[in-house]
Amino acid sequence: MPRPKSIRAPTTASLPNNLRIPSTTTSLIKTLNKLPRQSLLDLVFQWLDDRNVHLYPPFLEADEDATADDDEGLRPYPAERTLNDVRNAYQELQFRKGGKREVIDRILDGDWRTGITLRQIAMVDLKYLDDHPAGLRWTALELTRIGNTNQDTVEDIAACIPRVHASTFLNSLQKQVAPLVKAHFYLTRSTTLPLTYLRIFVTHSPYQSPRQAPDSLIDSSRVMYVAFPDSCPYIYTSLASTTGSKTTGPAPAVATDARSLQRIVRDAVPKALSLPHQRYGLKSTNLTAKNLQALLSLRGPGRSNKANGAFSIFADAVLEGSPLDPRPSNTVSIEEHQKQTALATQLDAEKENNNTDTNGDTKTENKEANPLRRDTENPQVAKKRKTIVQSRFGTSGTKLNSAPLDRLDARILDPPSSSSTTSTTDGDTNTTAQPALSLTFTGTDVISGLRKLAELGIVNAERMPSWMTGEEGVSVAFVRGGKVVNDAG
Repeated sequence: MPRPKSIRAPTTASLPNNLRIPSTTTSLIKTLNKLPRQSLLDLVFQWLDDRNVHLYPPFLEADEDATADDDEGLRPYPAERTLNDVRNAYQELQFRKGGKREVIDRILDGDWRTGITLRQIAMVDLKYLDDHPAGLRWTALELTRIGNTNQDTVEDIAACIPRVHASTFLNSLQKQVAPLVKAHFYLTRSTTLPLTYLRIFVTHSPYQSPRQAPDSLIDSSRVMYVAFPDSCPYIYTSLASTTGSKTTGPAPAVATDARSLQRIVRDAVPKALSLPHQRYGLKSTNLTAKNLQALLSLRGPGRSNKANGAFSIFADAVLEGSPLDPRPSNTVSIEEHQKQTALATQLDAEKENNNTDTNGDTKTENKEANPLRRDTENPQVAKKRKTIVQSRFGTSGTKLNSAPLDRLDARILDPPSSSSTTSTTDGDTNTTAQPALSLTFTGTDVISGLRKLAELGIVNAERMPSWMTGEEGVSVAFVRGGKVVNDAG
């Protein structure tokens, strides 16, 4: 009988976890090569665990008999008889030294020669994300109740933390994006941080043709991540974009590029979290960073999310008590703490000077060549400046602080002079909508660098604005009249 022709019908269902990508796909080698050898072996042992092996079954001799592959004898890795034989083979790889390429070759040419599933690819990406927490740029967004006008009470804040059931949330998210986006969802718990990852791979609508190549299922540009920290009304997304953008004119057609599809999914997340009479939206927090730990510190469940800059000494438990506590305290006062810190800094400086004295005239030459050390002759000046820096920065920019910002953008909205203000014939005053001045600071830890400039006396710590001392806890600051405003409008 002639073989019936296969019929492909469009469906709005999400991409299944067991959808296999052929092991001969060249992009698979690049994807697996991201992980070190030991991480690859750890993943394989996770696939071969008794609880998971039915989801990622390896190729065995019984499967070989069923397929009747004539080229089986030419393969470098013959099929194993039992599951324990497969485990023993990878344990042998773990015990002896070698490169990770042999592990990749055994995975693709041996035990998973029939293909790697989308769920396995997602596990590889999440393993890499846990090993490299600074590999992506994350944006913190706040979950807010739509229609809630008073969010300052404890009850309202608690109401902005929805109770999420994993399968229900994924089903709701799939319904929101199904008409426009074909996606694969993978939800898992982070092994290093107190948050849950949602990996979303997006592709075109099911009504798109022709059929996509296998390489497109491993395209990293079509992957976005959403992180849900524990017990706080924030989410982190790897797609940096502003919410509530204004458009004029007729609505454009739905774009099919990767970033547009990701935005569709990102906007559907608060809708999937919503319930009847409990609708949620996303609000920008003006905080973007590469380090997830920084987002957890500044917009997370800890004590430091609202205590930055000078107040960080209380959040980091440098001092006991609270500046708002009216009760007497037997702990050290802020002034005493600053004195102790300044004294320790002075002792370190004297020790450094004593070490430099052994070089004879080199100390004098360095003083003359380096104008930044012009105050070392007067310890009182340096001590006073250290005290001022302590009172403005607190623990921000020190080793105690766990929120390093790699970028800080400031947009000064005030016009430079009165000439920038023009009066119309009706007497209305119009100012330019564009920032009069934009400043960008980049580095491993921007706040630490600004603190160092203040300690050296290059910047006056007393006159530094709060967004430069880390007190605002933002990476994008719109400044008007010396104060940070919510947006440029």
